[in-house]
Amino acid sequence: MKYLGENDFEHGEVPAVGVLLTNLGTPEAPTAKALRPYLREFLSDPRVIELPRVLWWLILNLFVLTTRPKQSAKLYASVWSDEGSPLLVMARRQQEAIRRRLAERVGNPVHVALGMRYGQPAIAEALRELKAAGCRRLLFFPLYPQYSATTTASTFDALVAEIGTWRWIPELRTIGGYHDEAAYVDALAASIRDYWGEHGGPPEKLLFSFHGIPLRYLTNGDPYHCLCHKTARLTAERLGLDRDRWEVAFQSRFGREEWLKPYTDVTVKAMARAGVASLDVLSPAFSADCLETLEELDGLNREFWEEAGGPHDGYRYVPCLNDRPDHLALLTDLVLRNLQGWLVPPAEWDAEAVARAAEESRERAAALAETGTPADAGYGSGDE
Repeated sequence: MKYLGENDFEHGEVPAVGVLLTNLGTPEAPTAKALRPYLREFLSDPRVIELPRVLWWLILNLFVLTTRPKQSAKLYASVWSDEGSPLLVMARRQQEAIRRRLAERVGNPVHVALGMRYGQPAIAEALRELKAAGCRRLLFFPLYPQYSATTTASTFDALVAEIGTWRWIPELRTIGGYHDEAAYVDALAASIRDYWGEHGGPPEKLLFSFHGIPLRYLTNGDPYHCLCHKTARLTAERLGLDRDRWEVAFQSRFGREEWLKPYTDVTVKAMARAGVASLDVLSPAFSADCLETLEELDGLNREFWEEAGGPHDGYRYVPCLNDRPDHLALLTDLVLRNLQGWLVPPAEWDAEAVARAAEESRERAAALAETGTPADAGYGSGDE
């Protein structure tokens, strides 16, 4: 059967609203064995690597997957905690916090699921979880502040690939990004101020480091570069920083082609060599700390700084927003704003009336099954 139906559909089911939170993903363990399928899925995505498929298949399978899993496993092991992958641990916290906040402000059923674009829990599994909970309306929320085809659009591809197999498609809304949301900028600025308050004040320079993408993606129309710069500018303005106090750079490049510049590692080294006494680095592109922030920014680039002559105590990493209350409030408010018209305030939600209506629907369905005629003898009512 091409399309998945619902032979076990329960008449009288109370339609629920589903929220699907997504992020990039993580391997299941910091081992080469676990990294190999994760990297294969990630690097096989045509949104991530825009090269001719046959050529890239050969490069990926003959070269990348023969060496990179072992190398990446060591990096993941350096940031892995007793709870597991830092990205997944934090994503679970965000999911639960948003669920609790919604429950306090919404009367009708709202379910919050978590799906990763690569690895587990998979987006397809999260969608089926929401489907099983009776969610006929769905908000798709990739936790990427700045839209890019490599992230947000790729995640949408995975969403469509799953629901495209369903016979009953839910109503769908999407959040494409929030790079210039006032509450997001406020949270970023507040997190930086809080860090300065706890660690001896502001530095000489502040570096906004965003995950990079190939330069040709920008020239082909991806807006990510401009969105990153706007986030940095708005945050710097909120902090009251003069233009010579902050910079933007791009990290995590892969392969030999040119990516968005300036590169973070090159910038860090140049600042150290130029005699910058203190540098704070943060990465607003990530909603939660992960390998690219904990190992690359807080580890590798710190080494670059010191090797280039920067003071040992002059390099600091400002954590992602993670589960800060202002970040969770922002994410919850974005959900509520995008669910307008689908939600009922607690004071207006009549659970008893909903239960009665559901029971009446079940009774009509039962009568129809027995006699072929609804209990109230009404034809074409459409709710059996």
